[in-house]
Amino acid sequence: MNAEALVGTLPESAWSKSSYSSGAGGECVEVAACPGTVHVRDSKDTAGPVLSVTSGGWAAFVGYAAQG
Repeated sequence: MNAEALVGTLPESAWSKSSYSSGAGGECVEVAACPGTVHVRDSKDTAGPVLSVTSGGWAAFVGYAAQG
């Protein structure tokens, strides 16, 4: 099964919305962690494209973003 097919089978409960997201719109993302992969999507367009990155790549991104 390819990554795109796997993402389509994830239940909505697998997705976590950013704590920075609000009901007022703006930039909102959701992530779903799977073994070895983290999927990222726009919370306002849940049927839209999904970015899939390795767990290590996601950890590096989050670490960099946390530096400000």
